[in-house]
Amino acid sequence: MDSQHRPSPDSEEQKTSKKQKRGIGGIGWAVLGAVFFGSLLAIGILPRLGQKSELQAAVKEASIVPSVNVITPRRATGATKVELPGSVVALNQTTIYARSTGYLRRWYADIGDRVRAGQLLAEIDSPDTNQQVLQAKAELVQAQANVSQARANLAKGISDLKQARANLLIARQSWERWQILVKKGAVAQQDADTKYATYQANLASVESAQNTINSDSANLNAAQASFYASQANYQRNILLQSYTKVTAPFAGIITARNVNTGVLISSGTSNTTTTSSSISTTSTNTSNTSLYTIADYNKLDVNINVPQSLSGSLKIGQTTQVTVKELPQRVFAGKVVRTSNAIDPTTRTLLTQLEVHNSDATLRPGMYANVKLDIKRTDPPFILPDSALVVNAGGTQVATVTKDKTVHYQKVAVGRDYGTEVEITSGLTGKESLIATPTVDETEGLHVQPVAQTK
Repeated sequence: MDSQHRPSPDSEEQKTSKKQKRGIGGIGWAVLGAVFFGSLLAIGILPRLGQKSELQAAVKEASIVPSVNVITPRRATGATKVELPGSVVALNQTTIYARSTGYLRRWYADIGDRVRAGQLLAEIDSPDTNQQVLQAKAELVQAQANVSQARANLAKGISDLKQARANLLIARQSWERWQILVKKGAVAQQDADTKYATYQANLASVESAQNTINSDSANLNAAQASFYASQANYQRNILLQSYTKVTAPFAGIITARNVNTGVLISSGTSNTTTTSSSISTTSTNTSNTSLYTIADYNKLDVNINVPQSLSGSLKIGQTTQVTVKELPQRVFAGKVVRTSNAIDPTTRTLLTQLEVHNSDATLRPGMYANVKLDIKRTDPPFILPDSALVVNAGGTQVATVTKDKTVHYQKVAVGRDYGTEVEITSGLTGKESLIATPTVDETEGLHVQPVAQTK
């Protein structure tokens, strides 16, 4: 019975199987633990390793200096052609006003008529002027008569003076002889006194005749002055009367006629009226009537505005070519004759006048013209591609690369624009290295690697 309930001992195979089961369980737990702890380490280390890689890549990228294409500004040629707009104006153009008051009797020239110098254009009927001429002539005749009378009086006075001096000489000699006879006792003293009284009377007559001559001489001077004044007034009225015939001041073409037959013509006169010793009023009528406008077409002026940058190279006497759109086959020779010698502060240009011969009257005042100038510049500007310019709130600038290879923006002044290229009139020396096409990435002070741009 004891043998039935006692457990039988395990066999060797069963013991070996149990030992293997216990050994596999321990290793599994160890592996699981290692995997668990490895996962924890991976979760903490891998992000740090990624961040480090990114940081190293960023540092490596930052350590690379950007390259930029650079160019050197070049000088423009000394000789250049400039085309500027111009306005054709008449060399001689004036408005003809009336110089005599009256009514227009007749006019002889109309708009578009070519007239010669001195040609009669109109006649004015001026009765007042005619009467003033007659009155001035009468006053001149009266003044001439007064001069003649004054001269006759002076001549008579001179004759009287001569007679008085002769009488005085005889009276003096008689008195001197009677004084000798009185001393010898040949005559009485009373008779000698009578001779002396006669001498004194003749002396007074000489003095009176001399005073009369002085007065007559003054009267003659006054009469002559009045005569000269009357003569000047007469000549003035004769001149005013000649103004009733309106003539052309020079040869040209009538561009305007402003009056008709019978219209009242005013010459524009000034009158001053004194109302009291302390107050004077002046009434002036300056409403002259303009009769015609005449322009000389043989020689015309063309006005152009030359930019300040080219004004120093402009020479008086240099030739130009003038063209107008309406006459494409004609080229008119022009010559620079004068400038205003002052730069317009608004447009920064120099007003220049060209003289153009127009004997066939092809050009007309008021036309728009194109003027071509050959300019020889002693200090030509620099030429840059327009892509090198930066325009912002700081003005027009270029991006330069300094000696220490940093970006610096330099302000410049722009001249003529040729489309793809522009002139730089100031701000450059010609030795700069300029970024060919600057972008927003090239900021002030940025270190760059300049690379010469190949053409």
